[in-house]
Amino acid sequence: MLHLRRILPAARPYWGTFAAGFLCVLVSNFFTTLAPRYLQQGIDALGPGGAFPGVRRAILSLLAVAAAGGIARFGMRQALNSVSRRVETDLRDRLYQHLQRLSAAFYDRYSTGDLMARTTNDLLAVRMVVGPGLMYLSDTLVRTALVLPFMLHISPRLTGIALLPLLGLPVGMVVFGQAIHRRSVRIQAAFAELSSAVHENLSGARVVRAYRQEQAEIARFSTLNADYASRNLALARVSGAFHPLLALFGGLGAAAVIWVGGALVIQGTMTAGEFVAFGVYLVTLVWPMIALGWVVNLVQRAEASMGRINELFDTLPAIQSPAQPAPLPGSPVARSLTFDGVSFRYPTATDRGLVLEDISFTVPAGNSLGVVGATGAGKSTVAELIVRTYDPERGRILIDGVDIRTLALDDLRRAVGFVPQETFLFSDTLRANVLLGAPDDGRLERVAETSQLNEALPALPSGLDTLLGERGVNLSGGQRQRTAIARALAQDPPIFVLDDALSAVDGETELRILRGLRAALAQRTRVIISHRLSAVRDADWILVLDGGRVVEQGVHEELMARRGRYWELLQRQEVEAELEEGAVGGG
Repeated sequence: MLHLRRILPAARPYWGTFAAGFLCVLVSNFFTTLAPRYLQQGIDALGPGGAFPGVRRAILSLLAVAAAGGIARFGMRQALNSVSRRVETDLRDRLYQHLQRLSAAFYDRYSTGDLMARTTNDLLAVRMVVGPGLMYLSDTLVRTALVLPFMLHISPRLTGIALLPLLGLPVGMVVFGQAIHRRSVRIQAAFAELSSAVHENLSGARVVRAYRQEQAEIARFSTLNADYASRNLALARVSGAFHPLLALFGGLGAAAVIWVGGALVIQGTMTAGEFVAFGVYLVTLVWPMIALGWVVNLVQRAEASMGRINELFDTLPAIQSPAQPAPLPGSPVARSLTFDGVSFRYPTATDRGLVLEDISFTVPAGNSLGVVGATGAGKSTVAELIVRTYDPERGRILIDGVDIRTLALDDLRRAVGFVPQETFLFSDTLRANVLLGAPDDGRLERVAETSQLNEALPALPSGLDTLLGERGVNLSGGQRQRTAIARALAQDPPIFVLDDALSAVDGETELRILRGLRAALAQRTRVIISHRLSAVRDADWILVLDGGRVVEQGVHEELMARRGRYWELLQRQEVEAELEEGAVGGG
C-alpha cells in the first residue's frame, strides 16, 4: 500500500464529495439492517396471536426502508464513482505536465508505448480502487459493523457459529493478494510492450510494407498478444479460485446456521421470525465478503499500477531552470555564442567515449558559424547542447557571456531558434505548425517566402490551411524541412541553429533557401550544421569536427588552401555528386 498512499494529495481537494459518499454508505446500510427486523416482525405476526395490522405495518416498513436505502445507494455510487473520475483526470493532468518537463535522457530510456500504457491502462487501474474499490470496501466494513450487533442480539451462540469459518479469511486474503500483485505487475509490463509494438508498427507502416514485413510483424504482434493473454489468464485463475473460496466460507457459515438454528426453532428457544431474520443478516454479509475479494484484486492491481506511475513522478528532470535564473542583458537582435572547453557523452552511453571533447569557439553577435564533419563526428550534439537538450559533462556554453545553465529555460529557448535534423510536425494545419504559438501578424508570408515553403503551397489542397496527417505524412521530406525552417523563423530568435536541416532538399532549392536566410538573418547569429559543405562555405567561420574534436577551423578559402580534412570532405562530395549524375544520366 506504499504506492497507493501517493493518491492522497490528488484526492484531498474532493474530501467533501468523499464525505458525502461515505455518509450515503452509512445511511444505505442503516436501512439495509432495518429490513430483516421488519421481516421478523411480519413473520412473527403470522403466527399464533398475530394480527393482520402487524403484517401490514411490516410490509409498509419494508417498502419504506427499501426505498430509502435505494436512494442512499444511488447517492453513494454517484458520489464515489464520479469523484474517482475527477481524481483520475487530475492525476493524468499532473502526469502529462510532469512528462512535458522531463529531459531527453528520460525519453531515451522509455518507449512511447510504455508511457502511453502508464497514462491510460495504469491510471484506469488506480481509478478503479479510488472509486468502486473504496466504495465496496467501506460498504463491507460499515455493513459488518451494523449487522453484527443485530445478529448478536438475536443469538450470540449462532453468531459465533456462523462467523467461525470466516477466521480463515485473513490468511486467504494475504496469500491470494500477493499472488494477484505479482501477476498484475507482469500484466502491466506485457501491456506496455504490446502498446509499444502497436505504436511502432502504425508509425512505420510504410516501412513495413516496403520491406514486405507484414507477416513477420503480424507474427510478432500475435506472440506479444498471446503473452499478454496468458498473463491475464494466470490472474483470472487466481481470482477465479479466490472468489469461490470466499463464497465457501459464507456457505459453511450458512449451513451451520441452518443446522443449529433449525434445532433452536424446533426446541422453541428461537422464533421462526428470528431465525429468518438471522439468515437474512447472514446473507447480507455474504455479498460483501465476495466483494471484498474483488476489492483485494483491485487494490493489488492498483498498487502495481501506481508503482509504475510513481516511477515516472519520481524521475526528476535532468535539465531544469535554476531557482534564481540570471537575466540575459538587454534584448538585442543578435547575441554572441561561446563554447568554452565543452566535453560531452550521452547519459545512456556511459561505457563509450566522449562524443565531444574540449570544444571551444566563439560566434560574435550577428556572425555565422558553419560546422561540418563526417557522420558521427558530433555535429548534431553541438546543436543539442546549445538548446540545452543535454548539459555538457565539462566546460561551459555562454550566451552574451552568461552560462546557459544559469538561465531560465524559457529565456534560453526564446533566444535560440532550433531546426532539428529530424522534423516533427503535428496533426494540425500547416499554418498552425509554422506559427506554433507565434502571432499571425503577417510574418507567416515572409517566413514562407524565405524558407521557400511558398513553392509547395500551390500543390496543397488548402494552402496554408491544409490539414497535415500524423507527423506531416502528406508532405515530402523537403517540404517538412522547409516548414521547420519557417517555424523557427516565425519565432524571430536572436540565435538561429540549423542542424542539417536542408538534407532533404535539392541543391538548387538549398541555394535559394540559404540566400533567403542570409538576407533574413543578416543581423542574427547563425549556426549552420551540415554534412554538405555548400551550406557553410559562406559562413564567417567554419569548424571541422572529426571524432568529437575540432581538427580544423577557419574560412572557406583558408581551409581549401590547407588541403586538409575540409578539402578531403569537399573532394569526396564532388565525386559522389558526379557519380549520382552519371547514374541518373545512364538511367
